[in-house]
Amino acid sequence: MDISLSGRTAFVSGSTQGIGKAIARGLAAAGARVVVNGRDQQRVDAVRDELAAQVADSDIVGVAADVATADGVERLLAELPAVDILVNNLGIFGPKPVLDVTDEEWLHCFEVNVLSGIRLARAYLPGMTERGWGRVQFLASDSAVVIPAEMVHYGVTKTALLGVSRGYAKAVAGTGVTVNTVVAGPTKTEGVEKFVGELVGEDLEWTEAESRFMREHRPNSLLQRLIRPEEIANMVVYLSSEQASATTGGALRVDGGYVDAILP
Repeated sequence: MDISLSGRTAFVSGSTQGIGKAIARGLAAAGARVVVNGRDQQRVDAVRDELAAQVADSDIVGVAADVATADGVERLLAELPAVDILVNNLGIFGPKPVLDVTDEEWLHCFEVNVLSGIRLARAYLPGMTERGWGRVQFLASDSAVVIPAEMVHYGVTKTALLGVSRGYAKAVAGTGVTVNTVVAGPTKTEGVEKFVGELVGEDLEWTEAESRFMREHRPNSLLQRLIRPEEIANMVVYLSSEQASATTGGALRVDGGYVDAILP
């Protein structure tokens, strides 16, 4: 399948590391003009330059803005008033017993993981529908359906994204714009490596730590390893393409078979 995103502008929130960075790289490789995003200007510039060096003839720019806040979204919109592809990747997570999670922590988790995407979709969807083409994606997680006991607050925010995505898809029905959720499984990122160390012991060699984590904490995985960020990015690139024109309102799994269900 020859996917070309030439002539499209894509914005990926929280794309200076991990899955977001891999998505930005994948979209750029497919020909899109890609806007890298993070809170720190130096970090954004560094990742922009890194990706530009990795993807020949790419068009990659960076916008530093904290899109987990209303002010940050306004700052972004001032620099980037329209996009063709919106990937709501920004998210935070961390283990904590659910009875110890404070109101402030619940609210912060929702602000970052849910409201950031809601605000961005609300801002960019009208322009997409007016032009008759657009792609919006929310990055959810297997934790949306298999709530992890060690971080219920994170799982609940990802569950919310499934409803948000479906609702926005209905709002733009018949316009040529698609809205979907990508349900990512346990993925090897910088944050997850730290998370794995906290759960199974930071003194273990990585291969052993990964194996123990999957065996003890993610035993449902059919892949029996952590997913690599580029494997998530492949799905995002496809959903951003012309070829995915009939896929909307869905929750598409790239979870290594972790969720024990036949239907998506």
